Amino acid sequence: MSTDFNRGIMKFEGADNPVMIAVSAVLVLGAIATLIWWALSTAYVLH
Repeated sequence: MSTDFNRGIMKFEGADNPVMIAVSAVLVLGAIATLIWWALSTAYVLH
């Protein structure tokens, strides 16, 4: 069974691999969480 997930911006083999999806999700969510933490710590000087 073939999927079409690797036809969009992720044009490499294995882009629809669940491991790759999980790694991408962790990286994106981690970056968002880091930016939120940085913004709060900068705005409110939380230490």
